[in-house]
Amino acid sequence: MTKILGISAYYHDSASALIEDGKIIAAAQEERFTRKKHDASFPINAIKFCLKQGGYKLKDIDAIAFYDKPLLKLERLLETYYAYAPLGFRSFLKAIPIWIKEKLFLRKVIHNEFSKLNQGNPLNIPVLFPEHHLSHAASAFYPSPFEESAILTIDGVGEWATATIGIGQGKSIKLLKELRFPHSVGLLYSAFTYYLGFRVNSGEYKLMGLSSYGDPESSQTQNYKKLILENMMELKPDGSIWLNQTYFNYSTGLSMTKDVKWQALFEFPRRKSESQLKQHHCNLALAIQQITEDIVLRMARHTHELTGCKNLTLAGGVALNCVANGKLLQSNIFDSLWIQPAAGDAGGSLGAALAAYHIYFDKNRHGAATFTDSMQGALLGPETTTQEIDSMIQKFNAPFERFNEYDELANRVSSLICDGKIVGWHQGRMEWGPRALGNRSILADARNPDMQKRLNLKIKYRESFRPFAPSILFEDVDQVFKLKNESPYMLFVSNLLDKHCASLSRDNHTMNLSERLSIQRSHLPAITHIDFSSRVQTVHHEINPRYHILLQKIKKKCGTGIVINTSFNVRGEPPVCTPEDSYVCFMRTDMDYLVINNFLFAKNQQPDWTEKDSWKKQSNLD
Repeated sequence: MTKILGISAYYHDSASALIEDGKIIAAAQEERFTRKKHDASFPINAIKFCLKQGGYKLKDIDAIAFYDKPLLKLERLLETYYAYAPLGFRSFLKAIPIWIKEKLFLRKVIHNEFSKLNQGNPLNIPVLFPEHHLSHAASAFYPSPFEESAILTIDGVGEWATATIGIGQGKSIKLLKELRFPHSVGLLYSAFTYYLGFRVNSGEYKLMGLSSYGDPESSQTQNYKKLILENMMELKPDGSIWLNQTYFNYSTGLSMTKDVKWQALFEFPRRKSESQLKQHHCNLALAIQQITEDIVLRMARHTHELTGCKNLTLAGGVALNCVANGKLLQSNIFDSLWIQPAAGDAGGSLGAALAAYHIYFDKNRHGAATFTDSMQGALLGPETTTQEIDSMIQKFNAPFERFNEYDELANRVSSLICDGKIVGWHQGRMEWGPRALGNRSILADARNPDMQKRLNLKIKYRESFRPFAPSILFEDVDQVFKLKNESPYMLFVSNLLDKHCASLSRDNHTMNLSERLSIQRSHLPAITHIDFSSRVQTVHHEINPRYHILLQKIKKKCGTGIVINTSFNVRGEPPVCTPEDSYVCFMRTDMDYLVINNFLFAKNQQPDWTEKDSWKKQSNLD
């Protein structure tokens, strides 16, 4: 039996994953344990969880796989600074000591960290270093339902590669072509994220959401696209890009953009975080979103031409752009499309472990373990025990109601949601990846026209323009959305069917954002984005039977098996992991009820929570 521990660390979203004879046993991000969003530190807590879940000690592990090659990254760093010298000297002085101390001798650093876990005793375990984009490719192909598939990975940068095209057949992966730094789709998108006032490596999804408020027919949007394509970049028919580095500062600087040049080009300054969003911000967001979609489609067409495959698997941070994914699905370039739910760097830990198993150890693949893939619904994190719930109840002296039968609990919660209550929902194993999939979720009625505003301002403490995603019974999805594919991992955006959409006048683009948000666009206003789209999660009984049953109960009471599903956290914090995390988040916000396994907590019965008001003030931070 071959047991491999995969890790990613030291950039952002560090994580660990454990596989046993190719089967995924556990996977989790470090941020869920430390409560530091996008924690980049060595994933000591995630590793401990994975080992505990598997029932192993470190000495039982056959190999450790790290998700990239640090020496190749150092080569890229040195060659880049040399090419741009004397520019970037200040950035060079800041970066090099960190690289020498932590990354040049990473094998030793990893051994030291693991020896701490082993009570100070050295470990004789091989440490393997697959390349960054091979880790992404492995995370996409090996868990997929395909015996053969084209593989497309797109992100910011690994060692040198920023995008790759490959092919997976059986247990083998062959990378055929790559785009190299500094020319990067991910870094291009992050540069616009930065210029529009959001944080790089965490605010890209905000830019994607903001793009829907842009006016696709306005001359300003079209002019922005023209300015980008004629000045900042060259886009080639195969989807590869060349970026004009006179506009960018990420290669050698301490920021993403050269703001003076951007301001001269777009005729407005870089937006400050928290400042008012105006229509030109929305139009610029739409311009770069449309360009990104064009790039992804061109890359996909070229991938199809190069491989001849009918299936495509995707990974890398850009694969989390679910608007682009929806356009790719609609394009019919490939017959089938599968995306790794933890497509970003966290997923690299799983990919590294799988690459080590199938390539280094030369082991064959097994068929899909559950449903259509081997990801087990991405429900791979810690599971809450009754003992942990009891401990939390005692700590906070929390009144509760306990249900012996799940059917009775689902009936009660479905009635609460249909009556307009907001429910924190904590069940089973925690999700792997950035999406809430029904185990660490905040749930609410999608029919309520005030729910989006209420959730954003009173629960999530975030920007009012941010949309909310729906969970819907898979068997009902074709009655509400134009989605022609299952979407269990909430990775595709789809428009509502026309019969559900309201007619809007063309002049709604002249309104400010708050006015436009008040317009009801469908009979499911809380999950209908401004462009009549939604980021859909299809809920399957085979993947998450408890959540599926709850939606069936909601359908019986509300008339539709659909609910708002947003991650169980507030702005600036990662999603909850433990019962204590969930209770604290519940009490800090205006949630009405909390459900942890079969325990129900009503807000109006809980002790006073003095921390609540101070928390709201702190939550302005991204």
